[in-house]
Amino acid sequence: MPTISNKYYPVRKILFFMGEGFLIFASVLGVLILFSGWNIFVIAPAEYMIRAISVTLSFQLSLYFYDLYDLRQPGSTAETFIRMMQSFGVGCILLGLLYFLFPSIIISTKVFWGCYLLICLTLLAWRSLYYLILEKKLFARDVILIGTGETAGKIVQEILQNLESGFNIKVLIGATAPVFDHADIPVVASLADLTKNPHLDRIDRIVVALDDRRGNMPIAELLNHKLRGRIIEDSISFYEAITGKILVEKVNPAWLIFSEGFDYGRLTYLIKRSIDLTFALIGIILSLPVTLVTALLIKLESPGPIFYKQERVGERGEIFSIYKFRSMRQDAEKDGAVWARQNDDRVTRIGNFIRKVRIDEIPQMWNVLRGQMSFVGPRPERPIFVDQLVQKLPYYSLRHAAKPGITGWAQVCYPYGASEEDALRKLEYDLYYIKHQSFFIDLLIIFRTVKTVLFQKGSR
Repeated sequence: MPTISNKYYPVRKILFFMGEGFLIFASVLGVLILFSGWNIFVIAPAEYMIRAISVTLSFQLSLYFYDLYDLRQPGSTAETFIRMMQSFGVGCILLGLLYFLFPSIIISTKVFWGCYLLICLTLLAWRSLYYLILEKKLFARDVILIGTGETAGKIVQEILQNLESGFNIKVLIGATAPVFDHADIPVVASLADLTKNPHLDRIDRIVVALDDRRGNMPIAELLNHKLRGRIIEDSISFYEAITGKILVEKVNPAWLIFSEGFDYGRLTYLIKRSIDLTFALIGIILSLPVTLVTALLIKLESPGPIFYKQERVGERGEIFSIYKFRSMRQDAEKDGAVWARQNDDRVTRIGNFIRKVRIDEIPQMWNVLRGQMSFVGPRPERPIFVDQLVQKLPYYSLRHAAKPGITGWAQVCYPYGASEEDALRKLEYDLYYIKHQSFFIDLLIIFRTVKTVLFQKGSR
Protein backbone atom coordinates (compact mmCIF):
# COMPACT_ATOMS: atom_id res chain seq x y z
CA MET A 1 0.00 0.00 0.00
CA PRO A 2 1.47 3.36 -0.95
CA THR A 3 2.11 5.67 1.97
CA ILE A 4 0.61 9.12 2.32
CA SER A 5 3.80 10.64 3.66
CA ASN A 6 5.46 13.01 1.19
CA LYS A 7 8.88 12.46 2.77
CA TYR A 8 9.70 9.31 0.81
CA TYR A 9 6.97 9.23 -1.78
CA PRO A 10 9.11 8.45 -4.84
CA VAL A 11 8.87 11.00 -7.62
CA ARG A 12 8.74 8.10 -10.07
CA LYS A 13 5.34 7.01 -8.69
CA ILE A 14 3.91 10.41 -9.47
CA LEU A 15 5.65 10.47 -12.85
CA PHE A 16 4.30 7.00 -13.63
CA PHE A 17 0.71 8.03 -12.91
CA MET A 18 0.99 11.35 -14.74
CA GLY A 19 2.88 9.72 -17.62
CA GLU A 20 0.15 7.13 -18.06
CA GLY A 21 -2.50 9.85 -18.00
CA PHE A 22 -0.58 11.78 -20.64
CA LEU A 23 -0.31 8.68 -22.84
CA ILE A 24 -4.07 8.06 -22.70
CA PHE A 25 -4.80 11.73 -23.39
CA ALA A 26 -2.28 11.88 -26.24
CA SER A 27 -3.58 8.64 -27.76
CA VAL A 28 -7.15 9.95 -27.88
CA LEU A 29 -6.09 13.32 -29.22
CA GLY A 30 -3.81 11.68 -31.79
CA VAL A 31 -6.60 9.47 -33.15
CA LEU A 32 -8.99 12.44 -33.25
CA ILE A 33 -6.43 14.37 -35.30
CA LEU A 34 -5.90 11.34 -37.55
CA PHE A 35 -9.61 11.09 -38.38
CA SER A 36 -10.62 14.75 -38.24
CA GLY A 37 -7.43 16.60 -39.10
CA TRP A 38 -5.62 19.44 -37.36
CA ASN A 39 -8.57 21.75 -37.89
CA ILE A 40 -10.12 20.38 -34.67
CA PHE A 41 -7.98 22.98 -32.89
CA VAL A 42 -9.65 25.67 -34.99
CA ILE A 43 -13.24 24.42 -35.03
CA ALA A 44 -13.79 23.48 -31.35
CA PRO A 45 -10.53 22.93 -29.45
CA ALA A 46 -12.19 22.92 -26.00
CA GLU A 47 -14.74 20.30 -27.02
CA TYR A 48 -12.06 17.89 -28.34
CA MET A 49 -9.92 18.46 -25.27
CA ILE A 50 -12.88 17.56 -23.04
CA ARG A 51 -13.41 14.38 -25.07
CA ALA A 52 -9.79 13.33 -24.52
CA ILE A 53 -9.93 14.26 -20.82
CA SER A 54 -13.14 12.27 -20.26
CA VAL A 55 -11.55 9.11 -21.68
CA THR A 56 -8.39 9.69 -19.64
CA LEU A 57 -10.24 10.14 -16.34
CA SER A 58 -12.57 7.18 -16.96
CA PHE A 59 -9.76 4.79 -17.87
CA GLN A 60 -7.41 5.88 -15.09
CA LEU A 61 -10.20 5.60 -12.55
CA SER A 62 -10.95 2.07 -13.74
CA LEU A 63 -7.24 1.17 -13.57
CA TYR A 64 -7.20 2.37 -9.97
CA PHE A 65 -10.25 0.34 -8.99
CA TYR A 66 -8.62 -2.78 -10.43
CA ASP A 67 -5.52 -2.13 -8.26
CA LEU A 68 -3.36 -1.56 -11.32
CA TYR A 69 -1.60 1.31 -9.57
CA ASP A 70 -0.53 -0.99 -6.75
CA LEU A 71 2.82 -2.11 -8.15
CA ARG A 72 4.49 -3.46 -5.04
CA GLN A 73 4.75 -6.84 -6.78
CA PRO A 74 4.14 -6.32 -10.52
CA GLY A 75 2.65 -9.25 -12.39
CA SER A 76 3.64 -10.60 -15.78
CA THR A 77 2.92 -8.71 -18.99
CA ALA A 78 0.18 -11.22 -19.88
CA GLU A 79 -1.48 -10.84 -16.48
CA THR A 80 -1.27 -7.07 -16.74
CA PHE A 81 -2.88 -7.14 -20.18
CA ILE A 82 -5.80 -9.26 -18.95
CA ARG A 83 -6.42 -6.99 -15.95
CA MET A 84 -6.16 -3.91 -18.17
CA MET A 85 -8.84 -5.32 -20.47
CA GLN A 86 -11.09 -5.98 -17.48
CA SER A 87 -10.55 -2.48 -16.10
CA PHE A 88 -11.14 -0.86 -19.49
CA GLY A 89 -14.48 -2.66 -19.63
CA VAL A 90 -15.46 -0.75 -16.50
CA GLY A 91 -13.97 2.38 -18.07
CA CYS A 92 -16.25 1.96 -21.08
CA ILE A 93 -19.26 1.73 -18.76
CA LEU A 94 -18.19 4.96 -17.05
CA LEU A 95 -17.78 6.60 -20.44
CA GLY A 96 -21.24 5.39 -21.44
CA LEU A 97 -22.70 7.13 -18.39
CA LEU A 98 -20.80 10.32 -19.22
CA TYR A 99 -22.00 10.21 -22.83
CA PHE A 100 -25.58 9.73 -21.64
CA LEU A 101 -25.30 12.80 -19.40
CA PHE A 102 -23.27 14.90 -21.87
CA PRO A 103 -24.03 13.81 -25.46
CA SER A 104 -21.87 16.59 -26.90
CA ILE A 105 -18.63 14.81 -25.89
CA ILE A 106 -19.48 11.48 -27.60
CA ILE A 107 -16.72 10.01 -29.77
CA SER A 108 -17.76 8.10 -32.89
CA THR A 109 -17.44 4.30 -32.79
CA LYS A 110 -14.65 4.22 -35.38
CA VAL A 111 -12.60 6.84 -33.55
CA PHE A 112 -13.24 5.22 -30.17
CA TRP A 113 -11.94 1.79 -31.19
CA GLY A 114 -8.91 3.42 -32.75
CA CYS A 115 -8.29 5.19 -29.44
CA TYR A 116 -8.89 1.95 -27.53
CA LEU A 117 -6.32 0.01 -29.56
CA LEU A 118 -3.68 2.73 -29.32
CA ILE A 119 -4.22 3.15 -25.58
CA CYS A 120 -3.81 -0.60 -25.01
CA LEU A 121 -0.55 -0.73 -26.96
CA THR A 122 1.01 2.39 -25.44
CA LEU A 123 0.04 1.51 -21.86
CA LEU A 124 1.30 -2.05 -22.21
CA ALA A 125 4.65 -0.77 -23.47
CA TRP A 126 4.75 1.91 -20.75
CA ARG A 127 4.01 -0.56 -17.97
CA SER A 128 6.50 -3.14 -19.30
CA LEU A 129 9.20 -0.47 -19.16
CA TYR A 130 8.18 0.53 -15.63
CA TYR A 131 8.15 -3.10 -14.45
CA LEU A 132 11.69 -3.47 -15.79
CA ILE A 133 12.76 -0.39 -13.83
CA LEU A 134 11.25 -1.83 -10.65
CA GLU A 135 12.74 -5.30 -11.09
CA LYS A 136 16.23 -3.96 -11.86
CA LYS A 137 15.87 -1.41 -9.02
CA LEU A 138 16.87 1.37 -11.35
CA PHE A 139 16.85 4.85 -9.74
CA ALA A 140 16.28 3.29 -6.28
CA ARG A 141 18.08 5.04 -3.43
CA ASP A 142 20.75 2.91 -1.77
CA VAL A 143 20.64 2.45 2.01
CA ILE A 144 23.06 1.21 4.67
CA LEU A 145 21.13 -0.55 7.43
CA ILE A 146 22.71 -0.84 10.88
CA GLY A 147 21.27 -3.85 12.67
CA THR A 148 20.71 -7.56 12.19
CA GLY A 149 17.83 -8.09 14.66
CA GLU A 150 14.03 -8.01 14.46
CA THR A 151 13.72 -4.29 13.67
CA ALA A 152 16.17 -4.53 10.78
CA GLY A 153 14.37 -7.67 9.61
CA LYS A 154 11.03 -5.87 9.38
CA ILE A 155 12.58 -3.11 7.27
CA VAL A 156 14.35 -5.59 4.99
CA GLN A 157 11.12 -7.55 4.56
CA GLU A 158 9.13 -4.44 3.64
CA ILE A 159 11.68 -3.30 1.07
CA LEU A 160 12.16 -6.75 -0.48
CA GLN A 161 8.40 -7.30 -0.74
CA ASN A 162 7.62 -3.82 -2.03
CA LEU A 163 9.48 -3.03 -5.23
CA GLU A 164 7.90 0.42 -5.21
CA SER A 165 9.49 1.43 -1.91
CA GLY A 166 12.14 3.36 -3.85
CA PHE A 167 14.97 1.97 -1.69
CA ASN A 168 17.60 -0.71 -2.06
CA ILE A 169 19.49 -2.03 0.97
CA LYS A 170 23.10 -2.42 -0.13
CA VAL A 171 24.66 -3.64 3.11
CA LEU A 172 23.79 -4.67 6.66
CA ILE A 173 26.01 -3.63 9.56
CA GLY A 174 26.16 -6.02 12.50
CA ALA A 175 28.59 -8.05 14.60
CA THR A 176 26.22 -11.03 14.58
CA ALA A 177 24.52 -12.93 11.78
CA PRO A 178 21.04 -11.64 10.81
CA VAL A 179 18.11 -13.37 12.52
CA PHE A 180 16.11 -13.04 9.29
CA ASP A 181 16.39 -14.01 5.65
CA HIS A 182 18.48 -11.25 4.12
CA ALA A 183 18.57 -12.66 0.58
CA ASP A 184 21.82 -11.62 -1.08
CA ILE A 185 22.42 -8.47 0.99
CA PRO A 186 26.04 -8.51 2.24
CA VAL A 187 26.78 -8.20 5.95
CA VAL A 188 29.80 -6.41 7.44
CA ALA A 189 30.82 -6.13 11.08
CA SER A 190 31.10 -2.34 11.44
CA LEU A 191 30.80 1.01 9.68
CA ALA A 192 34.58 1.18 9.53
CA ASP A 193 34.57 -1.77 7.12
CA LEU A 194 32.75 0.35 4.52
CA THR A 195 35.95 2.25 3.73
CA LYS A 196 37.35 -0.98 2.28
CA ASN A 197 34.65 -0.85 -0.41
CA PRO A 198 34.59 2.55 -2.19
CA HIS A 199 31.18 1.81 -3.76
CA LEU A 200 29.53 1.21 -0.38
CA ASP A 201 31.40 4.12 1.17
CA ARG A 202 29.69 6.49 -1.30
CA ILE A 203 26.14 5.63 -0.09
CA ASP A 204 24.68 8.75 1.53
CA ARG A 205 21.86 7.29 3.69
CA ILE A 206 22.29 5.28 6.90
CA VAL A 207 19.32 3.85 8.85
CA VAL A 208 19.91 2.80 12.45
CA ALA A 209 17.78 -0.27 13.20
CA LEU A 210 19.23 -1.65 16.43
CA ASP A 211 16.87 -3.54 18.74
CA ASP A 212 18.90 -2.43 21.76
CA ARG A 213 20.99 0.71 21.40
CA ARG A 214 22.48 0.70 24.87
CA GLY A 215 26.20 0.12 24.42
CA ASN A 216 25.71 -0.91 20.78
CA MET A 217 25.30 2.50 19.13
CA PRO A 218 28.38 3.44 17.06
CA ILE A 219 27.98 7.08 18.08
CA ALA A 220 31.45 8.30 17.06
CA GLU A 221 31.23 6.71 13.60
CA LEU A 222 27.71 8.02 13.02
CA LEU A 223 28.72 11.55 13.99
CA ASN A 224 31.66 11.31 11.62
CA HIS A 225 29.41 10.17 8.76
CA LYS A 226 26.86 12.90 9.53
CA LEU A 227 29.58 15.56 9.39
CA ARG A 228 30.59 14.13 6.02
CA GLY A 229 27.07 14.92 4.74
CA ARG A 230 25.37 11.56 5.10
CA ILE A 231 21.71 11.30 6.14
CA ILE A 232 21.35 9.42 9.44
CA GLU A 233 17.84 8.16 10.16
CA ASP A 234 15.99 6.37 12.91
CA SER A 235 14.50 3.00 11.96
CA ILE A 236 11.04 3.79 13.37
CA SER A 237 10.65 6.98 11.32
CA PHE A 238 12.06 5.28 8.21
CA TYR A 239 9.69 2.32 8.59
CA GLU A 240 6.76 4.68 9.16
CA ALA A 241 7.48 6.61 5.98
CA ILE A 242 7.84 3.59 3.67
CA THR A 243 4.88 1.59 5.05
CA GLY A 244 2.21 4.04 6.21
CA LYS A 245 2.15 2.54 9.71
CA ILE A 246 4.04 2.87 13.01
CA LEU A 247 6.14 -0.03 14.32
CA VAL A 248 4.32 -0.08 17.66
CA GLU A 249 6.27 -2.96 19.19
CA LYS A 250 9.57 -1.10 18.84
CA VAL A 251 8.45 2.45 19.64
CA ASN A 252 9.49 4.01 22.94
CA PRO A 253 7.57 6.83 24.69
CA ALA A 254 10.28 9.40 23.91
CA TRP A 255 9.86 8.85 20.17
CA LEU A 256 6.12 9.48 20.44
CA ILE A 257 6.61 12.56 22.60
CA PHE A 258 9.24 14.25 20.43
CA SER A 259 8.19 13.14 16.94
CA GLU A 260 6.40 15.53 14.61
CA GLY A 261 2.65 15.20 14.15
CA PHE A 262 -0.17 14.56 16.62
CA ASP A 263 -1.01 18.26 16.33
CA TYR A 264 -4.57 18.34 14.98
CA GLY A 265 -5.52 22.00 15.48
CA ARG A 266 -8.83 23.24 16.87
CA LEU A 267 -9.74 25.06 13.65
CA THR A 268 -9.18 21.91 11.60
CA TYR A 269 -11.21 19.96 14.16
CA LEU A 270 -14.14 22.40 13.83
CA ILE A 271 -14.00 22.30 10.03
CA LYS A 272 -14.00 18.51 10.05
CA ARG A 273 -16.97 18.52 12.44
CA SER A 274 -18.88 20.87 10.13
CA ILE A 275 -18.19 18.58 7.16
CA ASP A 276 -19.31 15.55 9.17
CA LEU A 277 -22.58 17.25 10.11
CA THR A 278 -23.30 18.32 6.54
CA PHE A 279 -22.62 14.96 4.94
CA ALA A 280 -24.36 13.02 7.72
CA LEU A 281 -27.57 14.99 7.12
CA ILE A 282 -27.32 14.55 3.36
CA GLY A 283 -26.45 10.87 3.76
CA ILE A 284 -29.40 10.12 6.05
CA ILE A 285 -31.84 11.78 3.63
CA LEU A 286 -30.43 10.13 0.47
CA SER A 287 -30.20 6.69 2.09
CA LEU A 288 -33.79 6.75 3.36
CA PRO A 289 -35.16 4.44 0.58
CA VAL A 290 -32.35 1.92 1.25
CA THR A 291 -33.00 2.20 4.98
CA LEU A 292 -36.70 1.41 4.58
CA VAL A 293 -36.11 -1.59 2.30
CA THR A 294 -33.36 -2.96 4.55
CA ALA A 295 -35.51 -2.58 7.66
CA LEU A 296 -38.35 -4.49 5.98
CA LEU A 297 -36.08 -7.34 4.84
CA ILE A 298 -34.48 -7.72 8.27
CA LYS A 299 -37.89 -7.88 9.91
CA LEU A 300 -39.17 -10.44 7.42
CA GLU A 301 -36.16 -12.76 7.68
CA SER A 302 -35.69 -13.16 11.43
CA PRO A 303 -37.38 -12.13 14.67
CA GLY A 304 -35.84 -9.32 16.66
CA PRO A 305 -35.13 -5.60 16.40
CA ILE A 306 -34.18 -3.91 13.14
CA PHE A 307 -31.33 -1.96 14.67
CA TYR A 308 -28.48 -3.31 16.73
CA LYS A 309 -27.17 -1.17 19.58
CA GLN A 310 -23.82 -1.89 21.19
CA GLU A 311 -21.48 -0.08 23.57
CA ARG A 312 -18.21 1.16 22.10
CA VAL A 313 -15.26 3.18 23.38
CA GLY A 314 -15.03 6.60 21.79
CA GLU A 315 -12.92 9.74 21.96
CA ARG A 316 -11.05 10.18 25.27
CA GLY A 317 -12.32 6.78 26.38
CA GLU A 318 -15.97 7.81 26.63
CA ILE A 319 -18.51 5.01 26.24
CA PHE A 320 -21.29 5.48 23.69
CA SER A 321 -23.85 3.33 21.91
CA ILE A 322 -23.19 2.59 18.26
CA TYR A 323 -26.10 1.85 15.91
CA LYS A 324 -26.09 -0.62 13.04
CA PHE A 325 -28.62 -2.64 11.11
CA ARG A 326 -28.90 -6.03 12.78
CA SER A 327 -27.03 -8.57 10.66
CA MET A 328 -26.94 -11.49 13.12
CA ARG A 329 -29.47 -13.66 14.86
CA GLN A 330 -31.02 -12.09 17.94
CA ASP A 331 -29.30 -14.66 20.21
CA ALA A 332 -25.87 -14.23 18.56
CA GLU A 333 -24.14 -13.44 21.87
CA LYS A 334 -26.10 -15.58 24.27
CA ASP A 335 -22.78 -17.13 25.44
CA GLY A 336 -20.98 -13.80 25.77
CA ALA A 337 -18.97 -11.44 23.55
CA VAL A 338 -16.67 -13.08 20.99
CA TRP A 339 -14.64 -11.86 18.03
CA ALA A 340 -16.33 -12.05 14.64
CA ARG A 341 -15.33 -15.07 12.55
CA GLN A 342 -14.83 -15.88 8.89
CA ASN A 343 -18.13 -17.25 7.50
CA ASP A 344 -19.76 -16.55 10.85
CA ASP A 345 -22.81 -18.81 11.17
CA ARG A 346 -24.52 -16.22 13.37
CA VAL A 347 -24.94 -13.90 10.38
CA THR A 348 -28.29 -14.03 8.55
CA ARG A 349 -28.61 -14.12 4.78
CA ILE A 350 -29.72 -10.49 4.62
CA GLY A 351 -27.05 -9.66 7.18
CA ASN A 352 -24.37 -11.21 5.00
CA PHE A 353 -25.42 -9.06 2.04
CA ILE A 354 -25.70 -5.75 3.93
CA ARG A 355 -22.28 -6.37 5.50
CA LYS A 356 -20.66 -6.92 2.12
CA VAL A 357 -22.01 -3.68 0.69
CA ARG A 358 -21.65 -1.83 4.04
CA ILE A 359 -25.37 -1.02 4.28
CA ASP A 360 -25.26 -2.14 7.92
CA GLU A 361 -23.13 0.94 8.68
CA ILE A 362 -25.76 3.48 7.52
CA PRO A 363 -27.30 4.02 10.99
CA GLN A 364 -23.90 5.15 12.27
CA MET A 365 -24.52 8.46 10.55
CA TRP A 366 -26.77 9.16 13.56
CA ASN A 367 -23.67 8.70 15.73
CA VAL A 368 -21.89 11.20 13.49
CA LEU A 369 -24.73 13.71 13.92
CA ARG A 370 -24.57 13.32 17.68
CA GLY A 371 -20.82 14.01 17.67
CA GLN A 372 -19.86 10.55 18.91
CA MET A 373 -18.22 9.55 15.64
CA SER A 374 -16.73 10.99 12.48
CA PHE A 375 -16.84 9.62 8.95
CA VAL A 376 -13.09 8.93 9.13
CA GLY A 377 -11.17 7.77 12.18
CA PRO A 378 -10.09 4.63 14.05
CA ARG A 379 -12.91 2.11 14.30
CA PRO A 380 -14.43 2.08 17.83
CA GLU A 381 -14.01 -1.17 19.75
CA ARG A 382 -16.12 -2.77 22.47
CA PRO A 383 -15.18 -1.98 26.10
CA ILE A 384 -14.64 -5.65 26.95
CA PHE A 385 -12.10 -6.03 24.15
CA VAL A 386 -10.50 -2.63 24.87
CA ASP A 387 -9.84 -3.67 28.48
CA GLN A 388 -8.04 -6.78 27.21
CA LEU A 389 -6.09 -5.03 24.46
CA VAL A 390 -4.91 -2.13 26.66
CA GLN A 391 -3.24 -4.67 28.92
CA LYS A 392 -1.55 -6.56 26.08
CA LEU A 393 -0.79 -4.02 23.34
CA PRO A 394 1.52 -1.04 23.88
CA TYR A 395 -0.07 2.38 23.33
CA TYR A 396 -3.48 0.89 22.46
CA SER A 397 -5.24 3.57 24.53
CA LEU A 398 -3.76 6.25 22.22
CA ARG A 399 -6.37 5.25 19.62
CA HIS A 400 -8.88 7.14 21.73
CA ALA A 401 -7.09 10.45 21.14
CA ALA A 402 -9.13 10.80 17.93
CA LYS A 403 -12.85 10.59 17.32
CA PRO A 404 -13.73 7.09 16.03
CA GLY A 405 -14.89 6.76 12.44
CA ILE A 406 -17.19 4.77 10.19
CA THR A 407 -14.12 4.00 8.09
CA GLY A 408 -10.43 4.46 8.77
CA TRP A 409 -6.83 4.10 7.59
CA ALA A 410 -6.54 0.62 9.14
CA GLN A 411 -9.74 -0.51 7.40
CA VAL A 412 -8.50 0.42 3.92
CA CYS A 413 -4.92 -0.80 4.44
CA TYR A 414 -5.42 -4.04 6.37
CA PRO A 415 -7.77 -6.95 5.59
CA TYR A 416 -10.59 -7.63 7.98
CA GLY A 417 -9.33 -9.33 11.14
CA ALA A 418 -10.73 -10.20 14.53
CA SER A 419 -7.93 -11.28 16.86
CA GLU A 420 -5.34 -9.71 19.14
CA GLU A 421 -2.71 -10.01 16.42
CA ASP A 422 -5.02 -8.23 13.96
CA ALA A 423 -5.68 -5.56 16.59
CA LEU A 424 -1.92 -4.94 16.86
CA ARG A 425 -1.51 -4.65 13.10
CA LYS A 426 -4.47 -2.24 12.91
CA LEU A 427 -3.07 -0.21 15.80
CA GLU A 428 0.04 0.44 13.69
CA TYR A 429 -2.16 2.06 11.04
CA ASP A 430 -4.43 3.84 13.52
CA LEU A 431 -1.51 5.58 15.24
CA TYR A 432 -0.15 6.60 11.86
CA TYR A 433 -3.52 8.16 11.03
CA ILE A 434 -3.71 9.99 14.37
CA LYS A 435 -0.20 11.34 13.83
CA HIS A 436 -0.81 12.51 10.25
CA GLN A 437 -4.57 13.15 10.14
CA SER A 438 -5.54 15.82 7.66
CA PHE A 439 -8.14 16.55 4.99
CA PHE A 440 -5.91 14.87 2.42
CA ILE A 441 -5.70 11.54 4.23
CA ASP A 442 -9.45 11.67 5.00
CA LEU A 443 -10.23 12.10 1.30
CA LEU A 444 -7.82 9.30 0.41
CA ILE A 445 -9.46 6.98 2.95
CA ILE A 446 -12.95 7.76 1.65
CA PHE A 447 -11.82 7.16 -1.93
CA ARG A 448 -10.30 3.81 -0.98
CA THR A 449 -13.39 2.92 1.03
CA VAL A 450 -15.52 3.38 -2.10
CA LYS A 451 -13.25 0.91 -3.91
CA THR A 452 -13.48 -1.51 -0.98
CA VAL A 453 -17.27 -1.38 -0.99
CA LEU A 454 -17.59 -1.76 -4.76
CA PHE A 455 -15.28 -4.79 -4.82
CA GLN A 456 -16.50 -6.18 -1.47
CA LYS A 457 -13.04 -6.44 0.07
CA GLY A 458 -12.55 -7.01 3.76
CA SER A 459 -16.17 -7.80 4.62
CA ARG A 460 -17.14 -10.24 7.28
